[in-house]
Amino acid sequence: MNNTVTEAHQCELSIVLPCLNEAETLAICIDKAASFLSRNNISGEIIVADNGSNDGSQAIAVEHGARVVDVPVRGYGAALMGGIKAAEGEYVVMADADDSYDLSGLTTFLSKLREGYDLVMGNRFRGGIKRGAMPFLNRYLGNPVLTGIGKLFFTSPVGDFHCGIRGFRRDAIIKLDLQTSGMEFATEMIVKATLNKLRIAEVPTTLSPDGRSRPPHLKPWRDGWRHLRFLLIYSPRWLFLYPGIALTSIGLAAMCALVTGPKSISHVTFDIHTMLYAAVAIILGLQSVFFALYTNVFAARVKFLPIDKRVASFLSFLTLERSLIIGGVLSFVGIAGSVYAFVFWSESSFGPLVPTFMMRLTIPSLTLLSAGIQIIFSGFFLSILRVESR
Repeated sequence: MNNTVTEAHQCELSIVLPCLNEAETLAICIDKAASFLSRNNISGEIIVADNGSNDGSQAIAVEHGARVVDVPVRGYGAALMGGIKAAEGEYVVMADADDSYDLSGLTTFLSKLREGYDLVMGNRFRGGIKRGAMPFLNRYLGNPVLTGIGKLFFTSPVGDFHCGIRGFRRDAIIKLDLQTSGMEFATEMIVKATLNKLRIAEVPTTLSPDGRSRPPHLKPWRDGWRHLRFLLIYSPRWLFLYPGIALTSIGLAAMCALVTGPKSISHVTFDIHTMLYAAVAIILGLQSVFFALYTNVFAARVKFLPIDKRVASFLSFLTLERSLIIGGVLSFVGIAGSVYAFVFWSESSFGPLVPTFMMRLTIPSLTLLSAGIQIIFSGFFLSILRVESR
C-alpha cells in the first residue's frame, strides 16, 4: 500500500491488479496483498489498474488503500502495462483480481527476485489446481498444448505459460517494450524474456476457484487462438523456415528419384504426376524459406525480434551478387532444358509427343527456371531490406 512507503525507504515491491468490474473480489485481494506487505515489513504499494469499471471497483480500491490507475485502452495486457508503467517499485508482482491466487503468500516470488531473477513465473501444475478452478479443456488441452508449443519454439524454461501470477524486475520488463493489449500479453512477456536472455525462475502456485458470480473475461477459443497466433508470428523458424526446408527437401528427393523413370513401391507406381507435385513442393518450400529470411531481416531491423545469429551468418554469405549467380545458373539450366524440349518437339513436326518422356524433361526445367528467378528477385528484395538509412 502507499502508506507502507516512506521517504526513508525506496518502494521495493508493487503489486499490480488489473481490474474490470471486480467489485466482488477486489477488496479481499487488496487486503491480502496489504497483509503480506505489512506482515513482512516490505516497503511496497498496491496498484489497481482499472480498465473502465462501472461497478464501483475504483471506490473499493481507494477505500482499502490501493492506488487506482485509470487505463483507457481496453484489454488485459493494456491494463497491466498501464499499471506496470505507473508502478514505483523495483519489483512488480502482477495477479488477477478474482481471488484465485493467494496474495498473502508472495514470499517465494519476492525471494527469487531478490536472488537476481528477472522474471519469476508461477506454475499451477506444480503447485496444484483446486477442484473447479480451471475448466477441463483449459487444464488438459489448451494450457499444455500452448505451453508445449512455446517451449518447443523458443526453448523456454517456463512450464505454465498462462499463469496469471508472476513477479519481475520492473525495469527489465519495461525494456522488453511489450505491445499486445489482450490476453496474449502473458505469452508475449515470456517469449520476449526468453529471447532477450532474461533470468527466469518458476515457483509452485496454487490456483483456487475465483470468487466472482459472473463468468470470467477469458474466452478460451478466441484467446487460445490469439496466443497461438502470437507464438507463430514470433517464430519465423517454425512458421516459415522449417516447413520450407521440409517441403523443398521432400520435393527434391522425389524429383531426383523420378527424373530417370517411374518408381514402384509395392503395388504403387509413382510417375510424372508425382513429379509435378514434387515441383510445386520445391517452389513453395523455397518461397517459405525466403519468407523466413525476409521476416528475420525486417524483424531485427525494427527491433521486433532479436537478431538470429545463424540467419545473420547465412545472409552474410547470400549477398546480392551470389544470389544473382546462383539464380542465373539455375535459370540458364532451366532455359536450356526448355529449349531442348522445344527442339525435340520441332523434330516431330510439332505433333503429339509421349507425355511420360516430355514431362520428365519439362517439369524439372520449369522448376529450375522458376527457382532461379525466385532466387534472383529474393536477392534484390533482401538487399532492399538491408539498405542502411539515417
